[in-house]
Amino acid sequence: MKTQSSAIAPPSIAVSTPPARGLGTLQAALGVVAFSLTFPATAWGLEGFGPWSLVAVRSVLAALVAAGCLLALRVPVPERRHWAGLAVVAGGVVVGFPLLTTLALRTSTTAHAAVVVGLLPLTTALLSALRMGTRPSRTFWTAAFAGAAAVVAFTVQQSGGALTSSDLYLFGALLVCAAGYTEGGRLARVMPGWQVIGWALVFCLPLGVPAAALALAHEPVALTAHSVAGLVWLAAGSQFLGLVVWYRGMAAIGIPKASQLQLAQPLLTLVWSVLLLGEHLTPAAPLTAAAVLVCIAVTQRARG
Repeated sequence: MKTQSSAIAPPSIAVSTPPARGLGTLQAALGVVAFSLTFPATAWGLEGFGPWSLVAVRSVLAALVAAGCLLALRVPVPERRHWAGLAVVAGGVVVGFPLLTTLALRTSTTAHAAVVVGLLPLTTALLSALRMGTRPSRTFWTAAFAGAAAVVAFTVQQSGGALTSSDLYLFGALLVCAAGYTEGGRLARVMPGWQVIGWALVFCLPLGVPAAALALAHEPVALTAHSVAGLVWLAAGSQFLGLVVWYRGMAAIGIPKASQLQLAQPLLTLVWSVLLLGEHLTPAAPLTAAAVLVCIAVTQRARG
């Protein structure tokens, strides 16, 4: 089977121009918007599917879309040296995060689950520093911690300040997703971002198909407009298209800066929760949104 050519310029040779950085920021922001719909879509999907069925079927559908794109464009299989990184992406964003958050959302509200997303940018930046040796400035870290603190305070207040049994699922999801984002952002420097998530999805297909068949055989299914719409968005939007633009953005502007755009994700999720799920927001929402936007602006301007 043909593999990708190794004649690829090292990441250090590439120069990120201001227009490229602007486009990268836009792409990462579009990814955040797509991800912000994940929890509401999961809540819809759980109306008609069991948690295991929902995760397995969304993975299979997304993998089929990705495989179709890869075959249509005759994309060669990645070199073996990239397989370990793709396995981390698959384990983190294709299997781990969807499964753990879906299990959590059986008993948790979307507002409480947004705590995970509130901590994800900081965790991703920390893992990036450990994995890739990035050294953001003190200003960056100060703004990142401030933004994370604002989001956590807001989302905990939204959930009533009580910890639930779903928290273990949520914190586990936080760690595996941050690892998948970090490794995916690294790989997106040497191959197109859509191929990173595309191959990660395809690699999971041999496990996803039997898992979906087994789950569907043991969990009841009740197809409704909400459950089908939730499943379709999770597979096509959150699992594939959102990650395509997200990894492209990370490759263009760097993992730490892209990750901080996700500080806005919990607030967007809460807006969707009001519009789609009928949940209610407190007056603290606009104040928190303003604080988070300031922190995002600082991290995007910070050097290093």
